[in-house]
Amino acid sequence: MNLRDLNRATLARQLLLERATLPPLAAVERLVAMQAQVARPPFIGLWTRVKGFQREQLCELLRTKRVVRATSLRGTLHLMAAADYLALRPALQPMLTYSMQALLKERAANLDLAKLAAHAATLLPATFDQLRPLLAKKFTKHDERALGYAVRVQLPLVQVPTDADRWAFPSSAQFAAADAWLGRKFPATATATPHELVRRYLAAFGPATIKDAQVWSGMRDLKPVFESLREQLITFRDDHKRELFDLPDAPRPSADTPAPVRFLPDFDNLVLGHDDRRRIVADDHRKQIVTKNLLVKATYLVDGFVAGTWTIERKKSAATLTLSPFTPLKKPARAALSEEGDALLRFVEPDATSFAVVP
Repeated sequence: MNLRDLNRATLARQLLLERATLPPLAAVERLVAMQAQVARPPFIGLWTRVKGFQREQLCELLRTKRVVRATSLRGTLHLMAAADYLALRPALQPMLTYSMQALLKERAANLDLAKLAAHAATLLPATFDQLRPLLAKKFTKHDERALGYAVRVQLPLVQVPTDADRWAFPSSAQFAAADAWLGRKFPATATATPHELVRRYLAAFGPATIKDAQVWSGMRDLKPVFESLREQLITFRDDHKRELFDLPDAPRPSADTPAPVRFLPDFDNLVLGHDDRRRIVADDHRKQIVTKNLLVKATYLVDGFVAGTWTIERKKSAATLTLSPFTPLKKPARAALSEEGDALLRFVEPDATSFAVVP
């Protein structure tokens, strides 16, 4: 499979070849997890993928606890369907624990993680600014930042949405214990094996290499998992002769399938979901997307590939979307981006009275 083959296959699974008529909850399930380090991006991610999506639809899913914002893949905040979070979170725990130990090192020495998690659960819901000093009072031999991080990755937590914020969460949101917030326990049959996670990854991001799956999930050494699933999968080779795995019945549209312009939010998993990201963004452009402090800029697609970045600025009642193309845009692409960008502006800034897309 060449890069265009992989591009179209990935776009089809990411609901980016045409807007889906799926309910928003089904779209979140389809994507497995939507990176949500910042509250707004998942709303834009669904707007660009789901026909007629409205902000309130996701807010309602969060309020009714059918979708959660929680520490997940790569140890970062993601939106997931609550049922998926309960089913898949146990498989991520070894990765989260390893990441904690690698980061904290001697700061986590002799720390009773089970006791810490149990005590933290009695103090929730709370923000981490509220929680850390309370933890430090009991675990006096450890600094509060280390204690807070250990709780974040050891105790399954979800953030508490509010009606006071347009994007459902304040910058410093409260966390609650997942089982208490959802009123459901993690399934007794849940195991730490990531087989289902791998299948879901391939459905949303395949065809993909083992390393692609590891980069997306943050997990190490998934080769035994792929080998155990091999008889259930099919394989291809990419332009570097690397083995790609996929689900037999997953969509793999033709490389010449038209791909409309699409706006992606910052941190979108489409640009973070593979080790080899050339299927979405050229290597020469990757450094223009990720900043020095590891922020991932909002991007837009032209013919299925990242062609530039974008920002929105609000001044009084005027909303402006500014395009920063990597290379000069052709007239049809500029026209399509202007039309799509105007619709995005009206979604993000519905109370503005004037809208402009530049250049």
